[in-house]
Amino acid sequence: MSENGSTLPRRQLGRYLRNGREECGLTLQQAGALIQRSASTLQRIEKGMVANLREVDIEALCKLYGFDEEHTAAMKALAEQGTEESWWCEYGDVIPANFDFYVGLEAAAQQLITYEPELVPGLLQTPSYASALMHASHPEDSQEEHARRLQLRMRRQTRITRKHEPATLDVILRESVLHGMVGGPKVMAAQLKHLADIGTRSNINVQILPFSVGFPLGEAVGPFVIMEFGQHRNGQMIEPPVVYTECFTGGLYLTKPEAVRRYHQTYRDLRRSALDADASRARLRKMAKEYMP
Repeated sequence: MSENGSTLPRRQLGRYLRNGREECGLTLQQAGALIQRSASTLQRIEKGMVANLREVDIEALCKLYGFDEEHTAAMKALAEQGTEESWWCEYGDVIPANFDFYVGLEAAAQQLITYEPELVPGLLQTPSYASALMHASHPEDSQEEHARRLQLRMRRQTRITRKHEPATLDVILRESVLHGMVGGPKVMAAQLKHLADIGTRSNINVQILPFSVGFPLGEAVGPFVIMEFGQHRNGQMIEPPVVYTECFTGGLYLTKPEAVRRYHQTYRDLRRSALDADASRARLRKMAKEYMP
């Protein structure tokens, strides 16, 4: 096995394998011995530092950790994509349809910086708002499937609401988010009130980019999320940051430093034109009342 540094797919593969090993209660030495690999090799795999992973090793680890067929297929897909620094994830193609690569990244992030021009981000959606969107995007779902999908969305939110070391969330919403009707006036009123309330948490900042500022960058900006994973005590990053952008057919994950810097600068530029946190909460509460006169 050769080592060419880490890429995003390899880092995610390593994280899933490490989680699988820990859930089985195995040490690196024990797991390595069971698949006839050294503990140091297994550790490098878990850190995403091994290129050209052998399929036989992935299969052996997945079998050892009790991964089902779909989970194993996802691990193999990540291994195949391991040489790509920035790549598209089109569900059902690169990664199995209901294996959510993004959720794994989001769960590991310590800070999320988000711009959204059309919809409330998933981490801030109320159950009714999320349910309305899911009914529209997955009309074929059974009642049970819909409930599971909604449960996952709500469970993701514990990353920012838990008491112990919650992630930091910094969000700018274009004012169009406040006007885009989802689920009817009652749902919208509750959603906007929720945005105002949750923005009072010390780890969450919500700001509105009003229509009156036009397009501060001279062009429309699509939704994006910058995910950062914290630092070790020595100041070194635990993992390099990732930018996620999306369109109708898939998502693009960017890890090159220049791309990450550009998105950070874009966010700073947007923030200069956004209402401050207090004014944003006032706007949200005013709009919530207008939905329910």
